Amino acid sequence: MVQSVKNQQEILTKMGIAQLNPMQEEALKVIANAEETILLSPTGTGKTIAFLLPIIKKLNPQNPEVQALILVPSRELAIQIEQVIREMGTGYKANAIYGGRAGAKDKEDLKHRPAILIGTPGRIADHLRRETFPVTDILTLVLDEFDKSLEVGFEGEMKEIIWNLPNVHKKILTSATEPKNLPSFIGLREPIYINYLNEGVAELAIKVVQSPKKDKLETLGQLLQKLGSQPGIIFCNFKESIERVSDYLNELGIQHGSFHGGLEQRDRERALIMFRNGTYNVLLATDLAARGIDVPEIKFIIHYHLPVKAEEFTHRNGRTARMHQFGTAYILQGGDEKLPPFITAESMSIEELGTEGTKKEAEWQTLFISGGRKDKISKGDIAGLFFKQGSLKKDDLGVIELKQDCAFVSVKASKVKQLLKEVNNSKLKKKKVRISVVE
Repeated sequence: MVQSVKNQQEILTKMGIAQLNPMQEEALKVIANAEETILLSPTGTGKTIAFLLPIIKKLNPQNPEVQALILVPSRELAIQIEQVIREMGTGYKANAIYGGRAGAKDKEDLKHRPAILIGTPGRIADHLRRETFPVTDILTLVLDEFDKSLEVGFEGEMKEIIWNLPNVHKKILTSATEPKNLPSFIGLREPIYINYLNEGVAELAIKVVQSPKKDKLETLGQLLQKLGSQPGIIFCNFKESIERVSDYLNELGIQHGSFHGGLEQRDRERALIMFRNGTYNVLLATDLAARGIDVPEIKFIIHYHLPVKAEEFTHRNGRTARMHQFGTAYILQGGDEKLPPFITAESMSIEELGTEGTKKEAEWQTLFISGGRKDKISKGDIAGLFFKQGSLKKDDLGVIELKQDCAFVSVKASKVKQLLKEVNNSKLKKKKVRISVVE
């Protein structure tokens, strides 16, 4: 049972949100009153908050069963939404389940039912077949980034799930691009559209950079030198290409993370954490990172490989120039490579991009702490330990990310060595924790 449920203003204050944007304001009103809503808005505009607030308001605090189901195309998006709900501090339990996660963890989380269940279609469908939890109390269904779920082959599972939810009376679909068609199995009759796809995208600059050679590695290195220490994502089409580019960046001494489907979930998650907290300024990624992941405002993206479809181009570009911020999408064009018809910008040489940027040494390092939420450890506990026992100043401590069984903290690189001497093997709450640098 839920002990206390915060109201909307308390939730926003806890999350540090002073005011909702126009899309979120409209979504709150529409979703609260409509049975079917299609929410279209660019990546990074706050769609998750927009659909969660009205859902949470409708939950019954006395109901011990799952009341809302959110289907997502990737593990990262499931984890991200779960994290957002935790940060909202609503009083309602929420859990994310997805492929590649231990079944024992699912069993533990579902033993005491979450009010909101987030998951990938494959894992959710598996639980429905095994009747792990009852579905009669699920009244709200969200298909977040629904077009991506269809693209990656989840249509069969999505169809199975929808057909097995007898009492859903509210459906919410979200996307960052205009859907070409809506599959009939979703069962929409008269959905209300909230479309903000043309809002806040005017600050994106697109530049095509010509590589004199078919192999674009050298041009990529020159471009990164010009961009200095700005944060950005480099998109490749294949994980093998990421490994090759990664080796080259290592030769240049450019710290970076890698993110693709061939990596273990743990490694993908750590790469995102270290990109978010500033340990890495550059992330090498496949289109897996084009949407549905939580990354900070970035200044640029680089299409190392040309995207095959216009939708991929749009989603990649959506990682920058978000919420009216300025950003640049660079397209590397090698040798005789032809640009696809949806890219119309003129090519320039690397020399035409101006002077070299200032490359700083890595300012932050990421520390791992062997204790988390299940040990009753809070962000405040960690900050208190680092300030008091570790003698850090406020500006020396960066982002703290708290997980169920561990935590990750960014600290000024110049302070790490001394800090570890002071705080490693210290007690947080009642647990003695190991603290080490994440390599």
